[in-house]
Amino acid sequence: METDSTTNPRAPAQNESERSQPTPADVEYVGMRVDGTPVVLKLTDHERLTPDRSLKLVRHSPGGFDWGYTGSGPAQLACAILLDYYDDESVAHQHYIQFRNEVVSQLACDGPADCWHLTGEDIEAALAEFEECRALTPDGGTPPSSLPANWSAVARTDRTVIQRRDIDHYVVLAEGSEEWLIILCAQGDRAYPAPLDHRTLPVENDPASAVQALVAESNDLVEPEEDI
Repeated sequence: METDSTTNPRAPAQNESERSQPTPADVEYVGMRVDGTPVVLKLTDHERLTPDRSLKLVRHSPGGFDWGYTGSGPAQLACAILLDYYDDESVAHQHYIQFRNEVVSQLACDGPADCWHLTGEDIEAALAEFEECRALTPDGGTPPSSLPANWSAVARTDRTVIQRRDIDHYVVLAEGSEEWLIILCAQGDRAYPAPLDHRTLPVENDPASAVQALVAESNDLVEPEEDI
C-alpha cells in the first residue's frame, strides 16, 4: 500500500525533525568565570562543555579550559570546541592550534553578562580563513615528508613556523641577511614563548636538516606517558 505525507503519520514527525536541525547561526558556545573557574556552556544542547573528549585527542590541560591567551588551557578549549562542533577528530587535530591562536586567545568576558559568545558561524568563518592560508615552507610547498606526522607547517606572513600538533612546541625559521636563525620554542601556560634551543647556518644552506634536529630534540624533551 502506497502512502504519502498525508496518510503516513510518521512523515510529519520526520519533516519536523529535519526542520529542527540547528544551523550554524543557532549553535552557540558561551564562556564565563564562576568563582574564578572557567566554565563553557553549549547553549544549543543546554549542557556544559568539558575537556573529557578532547583529552583523548590531545592532552594540553587536564585541569580544564581557559581563554584570552595562547597557552595550554586555551589549546584544550580550542580542540574541544572544534571536536564538539564538527564531530571530526581530524578537523579538530589539524586546526585547533591555529584556532587557539586566532580565536580562543582573543575571547574575553565582557559586556553586561560578563561572558563571551562564539557561534557556529564564527567557527566556520575562522576555519574558512585557515584553509585559504598557504603553508609556508622554504620551497613554498607542503611540509617535508621527512618530518614526523605530528608536525606541520602553518601560515605566517613574515616567517616559517613548523608547529607540533600535540604539544606546544614549534620551530621558527627566520632568514637573516647572512644566516638562518632556527629556534625551538615552547609556549605552555605562559603568554610569551620560551626558547629551548636554536641553530644558525649560512643562508645559502638548506635548513631542512637543522629543522629536523630541533624536531628530534622536541621529541626527546617530551617524556612518554607511562603505561598503567
